[in-house]
Amino acid sequence: MTMVGLMNAGMIEDAAIIGGLIAVQLVYAGNAVLLSYLMSLGINSLSIVIFTSFATFLILIPFALYYERSRWPRKFSFKLLIQILLLSFGGVTLFQSLFLKGINLTSPAMGTAMPNLAPGLIFVIAWAFRLEKVNLSCTYSRVKIIGTLLCVLGALTMSIMQSISTPAPTEEGSVQLSSPPPNVMFDRQKIMGCLYLLAAILILSSNIVLQAFTLGAFPAPISLCAISSLFGAFMTTTAQLLEDHEFNTSWPLVSVQDMIGYSLLAGAVNGICLSFNGWALEKRGPVLVSMFSPVGTVCSVIFSVVTLRDTINIGSFAGMFLMFTGLYFVLWAKGKEGFAHGGGLESEFDAEKPLLS
Repeated sequence: MTMVGLMNAGMIEDAAIIGGLIAVQLVYAGNAVLLSYLMSLGINSLSIVIFTSFATFLILIPFALYYERSRWPRKFSFKLLIQILLLSFGGVTLFQSLFLKGINLTSPAMGTAMPNLAPGLIFVIAWAFRLEKVNLSCTYSRVKIIGTLLCVLGALTMSIMQSISTPAPTEEGSVQLSSPPPNVMFDRQKIMGCLYLLAAILILSSNIVLQAFTLGAFPAPISLCAISSLFGAFMTTTAQLLEDHEFNTSWPLVSVQDMIGYSLLAGAVNGICLSFNGWALEKRGPVLVSMFSPVGTVCSVIFSVVTLRDTINIGSFAGMFLMFTGLYFVLWAKGKEGFAHGGGLESEFDAEKPLLS
């Protein structure tokens, strides 16, 4: 293939990765609003995790067997098995259950705003494990650090402003608070929800870096997603049995058939998104993938305005502006690093690449 052909192929791949990551965040934002609605109907968060995780496995396993069977390792080492179990427990049972509880106690907008803290956490973890190289004398490294800090600051700003915002008192179906608006930010329920979300994002950040290590020994993102979903479903079932001493499938407003239908749809969509994230992670590394999470926040706020007639205050706009400024800073720096090495968005010599090769 000629040099021009290689450049065109690289540009197409870059466009596919960026466009796909934006689409994934759009899906996640809509799903957060839908999950909040399901939990308002009385469905336990652990039940949602079990149904959707098992549906994800059923949908992805045929594709994993057909497309990636040749990429499976001949022997699963004890280390690889432990990594998969940790991914299943952290990425499915812990992260999803804590995340759903956090959304239930706060709001979908808050649930999609908190993951914007992940880039800063991932950057520190990736730096510690030498997944991300940082040279403070290099302009691009300094820009990446500044961009990450701006993204984190914007996420914090928007999270705080969303937590203290209240719906109009004349709105039917709105949540009425006994305390006056100035005390909303000290609402005990919202504080607990934020703590759940913070714990979930910390687990997610560690899980993304662990996934990068695991893909080095098991370079099959669809298969890894299917296996971890299956193990996670069993682990979550065990957690629910320990917590409730039963597996409850009798909900007052939702039938089992409806739940199965939603789970299959959500499992298909979630499986596609997770597999695409895994592929993008393998191609471009964990830091770049995580930097697209602000898109989900904006989409969630837009959905809230359209469907719930919420309002957006100036502080929320300021948080969005900071997040997108940080996002473009990091993308610019990583793009310049890639072109400096003769590649597209990032070259084969990117800081994350040696671990995955």
